[in-house]
Amino acid sequence: MNEDGGGLKNIYLDVCTLCRPYDDQTYSRIHLETTAVRLILSAAENGRYQLIWSPVHIKEIEATTDEMERAELLYLIERTLGKAAVIIIDKKTTRTRAEYLTTLGFGIADAAHFAYSEAFGAELITCDDKFAKKSKLVKPAHWVGNPVAFCEKEELL
Repeated sequence: MNEDGGGLKNIYLDVCTLCRPYDDQTYSRIHLETTAVRLILSAAENGRYQLIWSPVHIKEIEATTDEMERAELLYLIERTLGKAAVIIIDKKTTRTRAEYLTTLGFGIADAAHFAYSEAFGAELITCDDKFAKKSKLVKPAHWVGNPVAFCEKEELL
């Protein structure tokens, strides 16, 4: 359940998190985060969470140079969009928020991911430590952290 007691908890995985399974798995941290990402996606597939996607996902994924990775990520989004609830957000307000976040030093994509996750009332999952740390400085209304911490918090491990 989400915080208002209705429906599923919204979760928003940024693109670096979605790409974690395609990174070099010989590093312990990357392997652990990959396992956590897979647990999260599996829990979402099993109806525990609502995955939230934004136009930023599509833009970033379409710029991915690895064709197999790009195709698999776009398929993941396409496959889960059919199950998604329709959530209406004010895109102008979201854009204004993202623009403000860039003035605080957020990268453009990170600012947009943060603003969309906020607009959707979703918990934000990222493998980017700098992004997570910076996100906490603006006092987000919803949880922000890495996939391993999310799995621990949600008892998915």
